[in-house]
Amino acid sequence: MFTLEDLDLFAEKGIDVHTVEEQLASFKSGFPFLRILSSASVGNGILSLDEQQTQYYLDLWEGYLKDNHKVVKFVPASGAASRMFKDLFAFLSADYSEPQTDFEKKFFNSIEHFAFYSDLDEACLKNEGRSITDLIESGNYKAVVSNLLEAKGLNYGSLPKGLLKFHRYATNNRTAMEEHLTEGALYAASSDGEVNIHFTVSHEHLADFKALVAKKKVDYERRYGVRYHISFSEQKPSTDTIAVDANNEPFRENGRPLFRPGGHGALIENLNDIDAEIIFVKNIDNVVPDRLKEPTVRFKKIIGGVLVSLQTEINRYITMLKSGKYTIDDLREMIQFLHKKLFVRNEETKHLEDAELALYLLRKLNRPIRVCGMVRNSGEPGGGPFIAYNQDGTTSLQILESSQIDMSNPDAKEQFESGTHFNPVDLVCAVRDNKGEKYDLPKYVDKNTGFISLKSKNGRELKALELPGLWNGAMSDWSTVFVEVPAETFNPVKTVNDLLRPQHQ
Repeated sequence: MFTLEDLDLFAEKGIDVHTVEEQLASFKSGFPFLRILSSASVGNGILSLDEQQTQYYLDLWEGYLKDNHKVVKFVPASGAASRMFKDLFAFLSADYSEPQTDFEKKFFNSIEHFAFYSDLDEACLKNEGRSITDLIESGNYKAVVSNLLEAKGLNYGSLPKGLLKFHRYATNNRTAMEEHLTEGALYAASSDGEVNIHFTVSHEHLADFKALVAKKKVDYERRYGVRYHISFSEQKPSTDTIAVDANNEPFRENGRPLFRPGGHGALIENLNDIDAEIIFVKNIDNVVPDRLKEPTVRFKKIIGGVLVSLQTEINRYITMLKSGKYTIDDLREMIQFLHKKLFVRNEETKHLEDAELALYLLRKLNRPIRVCGMVRNSGEPGGGPFIAYNQDGTTSLQILESSQIDMSNPDAKEQFESGTHFNPVDLVCAVRDNKGEKYDLPKYVDKNTGFISLKSKNGRELKALELPGLWNGAMSDWSTVFVEVPAETFNPVKTVNDLLRPQHQ
């Protein structure tokens, strides 16, 4: 099937033939739907904390930071912001010249409220010889949009979200990346003021990110009395996936197989390279101005405290199991911990001998841990929290997307639609074992949870394969806990007009 030139391409990308063959097989077989036991809810997989518990976990997190543990804030920031401006690109190519849709009208009626307004005004003056106000008054709306989106102006249509100005302040306006610098100082700084932040970026934007950091870092260090250690990585070529045609044969361009980025699930490799004890994961566009940061900072500390508490308990159990110094009552206690804290159940445990039970418990406890914030449903898009069946017959907490659920099954559809919460991508992860050794995170990926989507390339249709999502199947075999967090902590920017919401003004 593969030529010598194909094999050279695989080697160049660091992809072995076996991986490509696995991917081709997945196109032919498809990915199975996941079987759901129930949606997770408060009391059934989601913790809702009272004031006393909240204060306990806050104190626990503050104490953890004082011990100078290595904490890293991990921000996926590689995607271009082109989808943010989809409606404005459509306006540019439309056969009318003045705003017609509600989206277009809202954009122009409120244009002075965007944090990028001053920069855009300068670009319009430079390129058109006229201000935004003059251009709008003369009906030249498209000149304003082209100066926002195109390379001659701000080039926002091609930049990643992290480099766009999101919020206005009295003395300066901030990009999304700068808001993450602020967040890091507020909940992830060690007692000696060290703040570690890692951004995953695309290669073409790496230099721009580094330039912005070089320009802004010292100002933020002075403001918050911290020292930043900011690092970057790119999605690895070895995580690209092969594309196929309608017959599930390799899609070829100029005779060579086409590979495409494997989606955010590929970032499990980048996460695996991070040298840290605890890692916060949060998307680049979910930030708010300083006046609204308090709930975000508070609940980041809270879920951090929940993680520290869980890890302490789990490590105690692992130490007992590895030493062999445990009683049958200890094993029963561990089973209850799995059931009640981690919502991991296995009907077969009652049939296991003590030695087999200890091995089972060790396997379920000795793995990475994640605590995930969950927001009550309010119509926002996103995957949801469920209790799902695993390949080994156990059930556990999982974050699932609708595409992973068989909507033709009435029971599964009902479970999905009855979900009370959704996933805002608000995670804190423990990635070292009880001895402080790093877990090899790719070993905990469920490869059966990928996605297949229809795309096109130069007018030809193709099928693309996305790897198991970073917070979905890529973390399938992690110990997982869900905690209810307030809606104020979730303020994504999916379109440019989202920046006009009160949460971003």
